[in-house]
Amino acid sequence: MQRIIDYTLSSGNMETKVIHEITPLGVHDFMYVADRHKQVMDYPIHHHDVLELNFVENAAGCRRVVGDSSEVIDDIDLVLITSPDLEHVWEQHECRSDDIHEVTVQFKIDFESENTPWQTNPFKSIYKMMERAKQGLAFSRPAIMTVYHRLTRLSVIEESFVMAQELLYILYELSKFDDAHELSSSSYAKVNLESESRRVLKVKNFIDQHYKDDIRLEQLADLIGMTPTAFSRYFKHRTGKNLSEYILDIRLGYAARRLVDTTDTVAEICYCCGFNTLSNFNRQFRKRKGCNPTEFREKYCKTKVII
Repeated sequence: MQRIIDYTLSSGNMETKVIHEITPLGVHDFMYVADRHKQVMDYPIHHHDVLELNFVENAAGCRRVVGDSSEVIDDIDLVLITSPDLEHVWEQHECRSDDIHEVTVQFKIDFESENTPWQTNPFKSIYKMMERAKQGLAFSRPAIMTVYHRLTRLSVIEESFVMAQELLYILYELSKFDDAHELSSSSYAKVNLESESRRVLKVKNFIDQHYKDDIRLEQLADLIGMTPTAFSRYFKHRTGKNLSEYILDIRLGYAARRLVDTTDTVAEICYCCGFNTLSNFNRQFRKRKGCNPTEFREKYCKTKVII
């Protein structure tokens, strides 16, 4: 059965709250759809225990924040989020539209339990997509347009089985596109690392455990039995990033999470996350996140409100 919910909150201190959203899904409910037209993006930053597929159109200039990722969106946007701890929000920012169309689909799929059918062959591509979406997953325009008509008609389907069937078809179609990109860093989102390559996974796990330390190229190459030159090429080919970029992103992700979750000073966070100087930390943080660490903390101050 379709259920729609709207929350209206005072926006006086919107940017200082992270909402733990209590969704309307009951024990025996599978999904609900909220299809809205509105003039302003005014719902605060939040997270919730269910999976979410969020579609926005006619909202060019809005800023989408997912974990420690912040991007200004184009006229159409579609994001899948499968982590219960990952904060997200679509902010008004520079959007001038007076008719923003938003379709939010929240649903329950346990894709991690042992013997779950989601890990069997028919659902293999969906399962891989769900794993990636723990960091938030943004889809390309071609992918969005493939499911556009199904997404925008979900709210008018009356039979619950047909609605669930449509959602599964949408997820399957999206899972066939390999150009979706993860949003939050894995270290901020607190997700387990996954990789099709055991050697890359071994390196990533080592970096995740030793990001505070001075990590040398030769050390990692020796870990998987390769020469430094061969390892550099291999890692870039498998991850799309060179080693120094990857380590920097992991350190900044942990730093961003500590800024949100602790009262440690910026200097304390800087040095405990593997940076040698405060000036370099501030420079790299601003370059990657678009603001300095203090501004980031103020924006994500975690005064939690249960609704």
